[in-house]
Amino acid sequence: MRIVFSRKGFDSASGGGPSPIIGGRPVSLPIPASRYSRTTYGDLGLGDAAEAASRGVLGAGDPCHHDPMFTDEGMCLFGQGGAAQTHLANRGVGVGDVFLFFGLFREGSGDPHHRIFGYQRVEDIVDLSACDEARRAELAALGHPHALGMHAKNDCIYVGKGRTAQRASDPLRLTVPEGPPSLWNRPGWLKKGGLSYHDRADRWLRGGRLRSVARGQEFVADVGRRRAPREWLETVIDEINRS
Repeated sequence: MRIVFSRKGFDSASGGGPSPIIGGRPVSLPIPASRYSRTTYGDLGLGDAAEAASRGVLGAGDPCHHDPMFTDEGMCLFGQGGAAQTHLANRGVGVGDVFLFFGLFREGSGDPHHRIFGYQRVEDIVDLSACDEARRAELAALGHPHALGMHAKNDCIYVGKGRTAQRASDPLRLTVPEGPPSLWNRPGWLKKGGLSYHDRADRWLRGGRLRSVARGQEFVADVGRRRAPREWLETVIDEINRS
């Protein structure tokens, strides 16, 4: 089994600032879209939030990359392509694995920090370069940007049950209390060499801390059949599922 820490949403490079925490709930703002989008920030009810987070650069009428997409039926559709999808494929990510979506957030004038805001249990992987037109049309009808147009030759959409957190609770926060955002409290089961893109020894610090990489989207932990990471994962998912 693999647990994938998947970075998504606004940050200083994409969007201009952290996503907000509104009324105690983390609201992940999709990154701006340059093409293949039928969805605006206004369509998602995020126009004001996008304008505030981007300092007026973006607003309700601007198109966004609505991905991952969470449905009212409790499903998640997540598209990936290019080098990031190659990395997922090379690491063997597939059915039965779990994505934990995290991003940069800030509540009011507080400090920015990384936190987990959603998850997906992978049930199917749609290879958009090989799937039939009916399947692609079904996904396009939902407005998923990767189904609307190929972003890369290896575009895929991961499909499975998923949900976003309704509370910005401490168990979902990755960043240590004093920051900076890239300095994480890592779970006890996550040891040096156990997370892709984090091979350098100086990233694994004393006191159970990890200095996460500044860029990159998909960080894969192959946990096999170990009990500790599975129990930790279920605790995280239970926390996300709390209303």
